Amino acid sequence: MKILDKLIIKDFLKTYFFVVVMLILVVLVLDFTEKNDAYIRNKVPAKEILRYMGNYGLYLNNLLTPITVFISVIFITSKMAGRTEIVAILSSGVSFMRLLRPFLFAASMIGGASFLLNGWILPMATAGVTEFRMTYLDKGAASSEPNIHIQVGPESLAYLTRYYKNGNTGYNFTLETIQDGVLLAKLSSDRIQWDTAKNVWTLQNWRLREINEREEKYTVGENLDTVLSISPEDFDLPTNHHETLKLPELSRQIRVLEERGADNVSFYKIERYVRFMSPFAAIILTFIGVIMSARKTRGGSGFQIAMGFLLAFVYIIMFILSRTFAENGTEYPIFAVWIPNLVFAFTGLVLYKTVPR
Repeated sequence: MKILDKLIIKDFLKTYFFVVVMLILVVLVLDFTEKNDAYIRNKVPAKEILRYMGNYGLYLNNLLTPITVFISVIFITSKMAGRTEIVAILSSGVSFMRLLRPFLFAASMIGGASFLLNGWILPMATAGVTEFRMTYLDKGAASSEPNIHIQVGPESLAYLTRYYKNGNTGYNFTLETIQDGVLLAKLSSDRIQWDTAKNVWTLQNWRLREINEREEKYTVGENLDTVLSISPEDFDLPTNHHETLKLPELSRQIRVLEERGADNVSFYKIERYVRFMSPFAAIILTFIGVIMSARKTRGGSGFQIAMGFLLAFVYIIMFILSRTFAENGTEYPIFAVWIPNLVFAFTGLVLYKTVPR
């Protein structure tokens, strides 16, 4: 690796970390100002606030990566172009692709760090942010959403009208066993409660209806202990539970939900697609940024930086929209998740062929 490569990588990474720290500090100050009254009203300990801000800062770092990478590469490249360094490098016989090498190497380092962050560190930070908000700001929820449908087995469907987390109690419970579209058995109860000593569910005022080809059997009782493939933790999951799991845990959760036939398994699959897709954004945006700002302009680097902000925001908006499309039941969710990278990669190739340097 030549001295020039080391210099470009050093300046790129140094600028990137500076931009990241500055943007995160600005957002954290605004967030603290907005929530300060709630902190005082709920008497939140200063230690918990600092821990929340640290976790939230990690979350912001992942969210702002497209902006920070793009701004950093445009700032470095336009500064080099303004000092006629790029002209001198290209005039010495170095190809533009060779000039791109240190930029792409630094972007790959950022992308690798982003993958590790998304896979193992950020989920813990996201869980910390969620727990803080539920404990001190939202004060937790007394019950889950109404009308809960869960598939607890290949041929078993469970339903509750309401589940209360405080007492691990559900009401109007129904468990149906269906095979080839035919109802074989239906177990109902007025109330279902988790027995912490036995680790089983206790059904109160239960009714069991069993159906076969020749007859129908109906049984009732007061209390019945039963084992289901669900536990109270399954009802106490935050809405962003898929974002709080490390990559191995996310893969295991997908397998569990697939075995249950759960409806929300797509959210977990899309989250896994996103974690493998996100690191490539740094490389693609770096490629575009160098092409856009390698040419010397009279107005300085202000216009390029403004364009960097604009394109980075376009990327973020496109990412949010594509993820929304994927979560709303697109036939090919992995393709929907990759749309921003594919569009910007194609844009980069067009710019490489058309923009004069």
